[in-house]
Amino acid sequence: MLKLLALKDAYLTNEDGATAIEYGLIAAGISVAIVAIVFTLGGNVQQAFTDVNTELTGGGSP
Repeated sequence: MLKLLALKDAYLTNEDGATAIEYGLIAAGISVAIVAIVFTLGGNVQQAFTDVNTELTGGGSP
């Protein structure tokens, strides 16, 4: 009987699953931040690459 109670206590104090969930939440938060930054700055970055491409191909004015 004591062994059963010890197993129950060990099961209730086990935090391995909680750690995995915490890491999952951190990864999800980082993903949301990356998506927000891409949507916010995406147009500016695309315009910068377009400008550089135009200058490199000789399409811009001197």
